[in-house]
Amino acid sequence: MADFGARLKHAWNAFTNPEEHTSWDLGTSYSVRPDRIRSYVSNERSIITAIYNRISVDAASIAIRHVRLDNNNRFLEEIDSGLNSCFSLEANIDQAARAFRQDIFMTVLEKGVAAVVPVDTTFNPTVTGSYDIKTMRVGEIIQWYPKHVRVNVYNDQTGRREDIILEKKVVAIIENPLYSVMNEPNSTLQRLLRKLTLLDSVDEQSSSGKLDMIIQLPYVIKSEARRQQAEQRRKDIEFQLKGSQYGIAYTDGTEKITQLNRPAENNLMTQVEYLTGLLFGQLGLTPEIMNGTADEKAMLNYINRTIEPILTSVVESTKRSFLTKTALSQKQSIEFFREPFRLVPINNIAEIADKFTRNEILTSNEIRQIVGFKPAGDPKADQLVNSNMPQPEGSIPTETVSENSEALSVFDDMDSVLDNVFNDLGVDTEAESEDAIMQDAFDEMDSAIDDVFNDLGLDE
Repeated sequence: MADFGARLKHAWNAFTNPEEHTSWDLGTSYSVRPDRIRSYVSNERSIITAIYNRISVDAASIAIRHVRLDNNNRFLEEIDSGLNSCFSLEANIDQAARAFRQDIFMTVLEKGVAAVVPVDTTFNPTVTGSYDIKTMRVGEIIQWYPKHVRVNVYNDQTGRREDIILEKKVVAIIENPLYSVMNEPNSTLQRLLRKLTLLDSVDEQSSSGKLDMIIQLPYVIKSEARRQQAEQRRKDIEFQLKGSQYGIAYTDGTEKITQLNRPAENNLMTQVEYLTGLLFGQLGLTPEIMNGTADEKAMLNYINRTIEPILTSVVESTKRSFLTKTALSQKQSIEFFREPFRLVPINNIAEIADKFTRNEILTSNEIRQIVGFKPAGDPKADQLVNSNMPQPEGSIPTETVSENSEALSVFDDMDSVLDNVFNDLGVDTEAESEDAIMQDAFDEMDSAIDDVFNDLGLDE
């Protein structure tokens, strides 16, 4: 009853909260997220944003961790730090780790360069390098100085994007490795963007609802009076069409109307198709990758040519800015980890699992984790052993055989007694022939075993 009273006393409901939220000064408010990166208007109307989104989503699916390496620069363990938490759990109050990583890649692809700003730190990073990062934000560099940059970044305290000047050594400046293809003024992507803008303009004109017709009047328009008369006649027909419910107008019998309601011929679409194919080739993209039907080889080529350079740029920039020389000497690093089995069909998993466990590359529990099963409780499942081959003595821990030291001593005593019995009888224990062992030897051996168990107080 007391537990029920305590739960009732401390219970909380979002809708029955007695505090009036409307009376609080919560700060600046928006109808959309103010910290979200906004694409250019021309990008939103084209396939460019789809390309940005596809690459950023695929890159954000790969984990980035603050780790410790061994003496051979191999992964040893994750480091429990604020920097690792930003990349693996939560970067700030608005973004989880994956959303933060996608924000980085989206900004890098669209702006050409991005700045990862440590917002909250344990110590002042401009004074000492021994600080831990608590929260991070992605900003846009809007002005460059010799040793500083002006960054436009969202301030979650005021709810607005603000410009701040920071030292270059404090922020991670990440440049797009595909800058010459995507962000240069005359790059393939920018040329495609301009062509798409022109194509959209032509489409708007052709679908604007204009009649595109020519009225031939029964007189020659050379004088100013005739020109004014023709202009008045044109306005009369426009007024009739605009004011009519069904768009009907009348003309004089001597007037002739020619309809020009036909599309203008141009090669814009051909140029757009050519530039799209050229851009896809330079970025390592294919239509199958965009619609999700690419095979394993195409995805591997796309990851190696497009995703890996961008990830390496992010990792190297953050490592250079956020890890001191002391941390690097302690084998700290920032690495990305890609799951190699993500693209493997399920019917190939069994063969791969057999080869990896048989060659002692992965343990059984590591294979089960890849498949999605819970780890097995058997200690052998965490050992690199080939279950198809006999294991040498001592390869399996003693506790898996027996944890009773008294039983082990019994076996040792039995072995010693048996050796003495065979020696007294003159029996060769190494002989492979069964004829060498006499029946009385077995009788003596059985008697000796009984004596051993009686001396040890054990029941057969």
